[in-house]
Amino acid sequence: MAYARFLAGFTILYNLLEGLVSMGFGWKDDSMALLGFGADSFIEVGSALLVLWRLRAEREMGSARPLLRERRATLGIGALFLLLALGTALAAIWQLIARHHPETTLPGLVVSVLSLSFMYWLWRAKQRTARALDSHTLMGDAACSRACMQLSAVLFTGSLAYRLAPSLWWADAVAAVILSFFIAWEGVAGIHAARRPDFTGGCGCH
Repeated sequence: MAYARFLAGFTILYNLLEGLVSMGFGWKDDSMALLGFGADSFIEVGSALLVLWRLRAEREMGSARPLLRERRATLGIGALFLLLALGTALAAIWQLIARHHPETTLPGLVVSVLSLSFMYWLWRAKQRTARALDSHTLMGDAACSRACMQLSAVLFTGSLAYRLAPSLWWADAVAAVILSFFIAWEGVAGIHAARRPDFTGGCGCH
């Protein structure tokens, strides 16, 4: 339980910093990819806050599973997934329509490499914790970190492709549109699970 709270706290601090840095570079270099990536970081902050809210119920209510809060937190994380998917798709479609590309790709490469490193560790650690606590909310938060990691890979690939071959300016936008469908599916699945009458709050990891 304490480790789960640590992971949520670390997620909040790291993503606040990552979001501010990404949006700052995105604004300075006119990079929609970095601006969108920074906004996505704040989605993960919201997910981690829901995890802390859920874990607080566990501490207040003892070993009895606080099912209502687990259900609401799972619904909230599902909604955040849908918001993330929508924002990702709209930013990518706008980039394709406007044929927009950043003035420089170096900040995108640096930010995405750092994010890939931290998000991979967070994703695996959150998965292990979710299985140990058998929590759908924590597993949803782990999936949110995985989505952030996937977006980091898209940002890295797109930035590298544009740096090596400017004619491929559209590559990261197309990848982001495709990825947004998978993110949306994750959100719909979480919401559907939380709305089921037989929802137990467990992630089915046992």
